[in-house]
Amino acid sequence: MQRLYKMLFSITSTDKYHEVVMIVLSSSHWRVFTFLLLMLGASWVGFSRVPTPTLDADRIPAPRENFPAPDFTLTTFDGESKTLSSQRGRVVIVNLWASWCGPCRAEMPALKKVYEANRHRGLEVFAVNSTFQDDERDARLFARDLNLSFTLLLDPDGAVSRRYLLRALPSTFFIDKRGIIRTVIIGGPMSEATLQTQVESLLADGK
Repeated sequence: MQRLYKMLFSITSTDKYHEVVMIVLSSSHWRVFTFLLLMLGASWVGFSRVPTPTLDADRIPAPRENFPAPDFTLTTFDGESKTLSSQRGRVVIVNLWASWCGPCRAEMPALKKVYEANRHRGLEVFAVNSTFQDDERDARLFARDLNLSFTLLLDPDGAVSRRYLLRALPSTFFIDKRGIIRTVIIGGPMSEATLQTQVESLLADGK
């Protein structure tokens, strides 16, 4: 058997190849050769196997596309507690804004229109005011002036802004029905058409 192993790994000529074949075909070595083939085949399957991709829902929450949205609980302007994870089964837009932010003010009417046109289909908007860098009174006046109808939340200590790695205002996260962030848009203002396009694909997804 040792002779067969050495010859399998040192074939350098046609004559030696024929010699190996003759040995293999003999009844005393056929089973050994079959075993070697099976072992080599199993090794090849193991090395060539394509890794199973990590499922989105199994990833650690992060404010990035295709990762679970970091959960949070904040208080509305009316004092009611709202938790993001309680919205599973609905499409959620998380929009971070401030009253002094010009692009925030410019995009709010479009956000309101898209929300009102799609809320019956399962759309929710969590508009998170960056209260730690804003004035709550100004934020309330802002919402009243624009007659905003979606959920308005206060972030007084900046916990959600830090969790979502806030870099600019507005920042918008489109979250699917399973709680996975599908699109992140930093800055604005976004048009009504852009908002509707993003929302439409998520609402149409049956998952």
